[in-house]
Amino acid sequence: MKVDFFCLASGSSGNCYYLGTDGYGILIDAGLGIRTIKKRLQDHGIGLDMLRAVFVTHDHADHIKAVGTLGEKCFLPIYSTPEVHKGINKSYCVTEKLSAANIHYIYKEQPLYIKDFMITAFSVPHDSTDNVGYSIQIEDKNFCFVTDVGHITPTIRQYVKKANYLILEANYDAEMLAHGRYPALLKQRIAGENGHLCNDDTASFLAEIYHPELRYVWLCHLSRDNNRPELAYDTVEAKLKEKGIIVGNDLQLVALRRSLPSDFHTFP
Repeated sequence: MKVDFFCLASGSSGNCYYLGTDGYGILIDAGLGIRTIKKRLQDHGIGLDMLRAVFVTHDHADHIKAVGTLGEKCFLPIYSTPEVHKGINKSYCVTEKLSAANIHYIYKEQPLYIKDFMITAFSVPHDSTDNVGYSIQIEDKNFCFVTDVGHITPTIRQYVKKANYLILEANYDAEMLAHGRYPALLKQRIAGENGHLCNDDTASFLAEIYHPELRYVWLCHLSRDNNRPELAYDTVEAKLKEKGIIVGNDLQLVALRRSLPSDFHTFP
């Protein structure tokens, strides 16, 4: 079965990813305006009627902006943990509140099936109401989403090691954050155990867990002020090269752009 993937946007202004087959698909997060989501899907011939569900990682505004509209106007089931749904219901940015019919729960490490997709949520440390990553198995292909993560846990390591296609945060460069304009408390929050991953930590983790079946890595949720795509890419590439892992041969590496869609990938 062929599987399509692309990122509609990735960053503090909005996050949204599409994963699908020829006939249907799902969204991971919906932190963009509904018109932008609709247009970027339509650019690839994907109508909203092809969507079967939205899976939310956590309740920060840049991940949930359109979930109310997608649930209430498009009648899509919105899946997240019970705690995340509580956060969504309280969020100022979700003006269209979800009705009971469109609220669906997923529980950590309990697989849920939608057509050919087996979707497993797992815990990820971040300063939200609750936060999960997703491991999605589609026949022999495994996609793993780990965004907004303060530090790598054994649980994250367990699921990432299964991945053939990995979307992993590389939020900031430590030097840029340290010498940047952010106030001290915000810097502490970003660099804290429940904040975000820096380029160096992401690079070291990837070099540690790399296996030959890991084919693609997309670096996601790059900071506008404390990172650059080429810097994140170069940091990870250099660390992998130290371990004898050659980008372009052993795996493909992409640093996602914050506000623009990625290339559209079809994996046979």
